[in-house]
Amino acid sequence: MAYNQGPGSYYPQQQYGNVPYQDQGQYPVQQPPQQYQQQQPQYPHQRHASQGGPPASHDSSWHQSVDGISYSITNRDTNSMLNVRIPQGVVIKSKPGAMIQMSPSIVLQGKIKFSMKKMFTGGEMAESLYTGPGEVSLAPTLFGDITSIPINGDEGWNLGKDAFLACTGEVIRENKTQGLGKALFSGEDLFVYRLSGRGTVWVYSFGAIVTRDLQANEQHIVDNGHLVAWNCRYTIEKAGNSKMHSMKTGEGLVCRFTGPGRIYIQTRNQDEFAEWVAAQAPSG
Repeated sequence: MAYNQGPGSYYPQQQYGNVPYQDQGQYPVQQPPQQYQQQQPQYPHQRHASQGGPPASHDSSWHQSVDGISYSITNRDTNSMLNVRIPQGVVIKSKPGAMIQMSPSIVLQGKIKFSMKKMFTGGEMAESLYTGPGEVSLAPTLFGDITSIPINGDEGWNLGKDAFLACTGEVIRENKTQGLGKALFSGEDLFVYRLSGRGTVWVYSFGAIVTRDLQANEQHIVDNGHLVAWNCRYTIEKAGNSKMHSMKTGEGLVCRFTGPGRIYIQTRNQDEFAEWVAAQAPSG
């Protein structure tokens, strides 16, 4: 067992997803009959597009980010948890209230970023800062998945207001207007998050996350309530020939994206689920 040195103490390094070593001479391992050996599911390879990171998968192994940070995503797809190992003096940021557990050596601070713009747009003015060394586990409030997006400069990444979970310290997250027309008809708010800087951002979904990579001038249509993140241009249009739609919910409207770029899509719609729950509540 390997040991890591913390401030003034030693603690065993946890091994996630690895089978403990056994001396084969003392503990022979008998393989099960061939007909009972479980076949592992095979997932088709998808390219790591320059405009985004690897698509969501069931891989819970540890991955490298910037500044010596490593991370894993476990309990996928509906109860996902983000685990981040932070080196000495390195900082990550998260939305408030996302922390599940952390090493006692982690320094947790709250930060208020007041601005008049955020007061009028509903953007979060608070964030949590975690300074290493140690490990922290984060998760969103809703049932869903988590995935990572590498940020390399200003690539035009946009996030829905409710999609942000955490990011490394050098990622810049700003409110950006998407135009009054898109705000009214897309199901998103007037302002979305625009990402720049360098590092990794972790986003979450309601339900599972699927990705769609678009080549130049390739088009794809997504229902407005299922957007998580995107870095390609889009327009708003009616879904089919429906003339019945609501200015409030965007019902009957879709987003037509045009490549190049990538879209992260969630398999469930938070607003529709909230309406369903409200409809089940007893009246009176």
